[in-house]
Amino acid sequence: MSPAPFLPYGRQCIEDDDIAAVTGVLRSEFLTTGPLVADFERAFQARVGARHAIACSSGTAALHLAAAALGLGPGDAVIVPSLTFLATANAARYVGAEVLFADVDPETGLLGADYVEDALARCGQLRPKAVFPVHLNGHGADMAALGSLARERGLSVVEDASHALGANFIGADGEREPVGACVQSAMTTFSFHPVKTITMGEGGAVTTNDDATAEKLRRLRNHGIEHEPRNFIDRDAAFADGAPNPWYYEMPEPGWNYRASDIACALGLSQLRKLDRFLGRRRALATLYDKLLVPLAPDVRPVQPPESYESGQHLYVVLIDYQSLGIVRREVMNRLRTQGIGTQVHYIPVHRQPYYRARYGALHLPGADAYYARCLSLPLFPAMTDADAARVIDALSVAIHEA
Repeated sequence: MSPAPFLPYGRQCIEDDDIAAVTGVLRSEFLTTGPLVADFERAFQARVGARHAIACSSGTAALHLAAAALGLGPGDAVIVPSLTFLATANAARYVGAEVLFADVDPETGLLGADYVEDALARCGQLRPKAVFPVHLNGHGADMAALGSLARERGLSVVEDASHALGANFIGADGEREPVGACVQSAMTTFSFHPVKTITMGEGGAVTTNDDATAEKLRRLRNHGIEHEPRNFIDRDAAFADGAPNPWYYEMPEPGWNYRASDIACALGLSQLRKLDRFLGRRRALATLYDKLLVPLAPDVRPVQPPESYESGQHLYVVLIDYQSLGIVRREVMNRLRTQGIGTQVHYIPVHRQPYYRARYGALHLPGADAYYARCLSLPLFPAMTDADAARVIDALSVAIHEA
């Protein structure tokens, strides 16, 4: 009998129609800056309910563009939950702003309004300008409370929804508000890395409801180049006999090459059509995991989304009380790997990273540290079977007891 296949913590789902979409572009006239970029943007903004979607080269690029579009710079501060991937904090530093790390709920890893208030109390001489809440694991931060606080304190909000495509806030009347609709925020950013719910290979997007912000984002992702005649500054050079010169462009400020290619957007479009199927399978697996984990409680517990939220279920994370069990996480992960099961830790709190520790000193963020000490991401991707999920939990039970 052949060994069971290795189950990574996350993996893309590429099918024949995805391959056909990409090869179609390779046979076309445009590999980049062609029509499929706009096609993907229109489909994406319709899906999340935003006025604009701006595709770009990665989720990190999306965050950087959002920080730049806000006009953040030296002396400004951005409040960022410490429990996130590095890019959320680094985006502030890319534009010269400082990071005010906020603590998170130790049971969910999510930023709350109280934690933002705590961070604001530590701002010193800095000018707090923005907050970047993260929808960790596909579970949503409390945007109603965060949005209300941000308005009171004059902060712009950028949602980092790299984990949360397809997720929804549930209103008191049961109405669904998609993550990315920017109801409580200026912008929302997404990632389409291969482990995310849909993939473009590498890719990202920013959504917004503000026309001027969208225009600036599109300019910044393409070297800062302005092609719109109505915005040209040097009118003498731009126009002849009242008509714009066809070759002319201007750069009012530097930008970056953060464009998304037609190749990537063709894959993104194909994947987006399957989003509901992917989400359905992820949610079904998460429900199954919840049931299978009951015998391991209370030492092993799943991280659950807030009640008023339908998760995008990017990751399936359990909190393991390693201390009470008398075991170490490394041994559990290594034993699972020998059984063909990959796991990961999401994330090391960013305030612990050497760069930020040297810049801001040692911070005491007990919620982030407590979550980090117990979290473990188990395999979750649409191609998994129910038997795969049962195999993961059986192996986890054995690994814990053997360790």
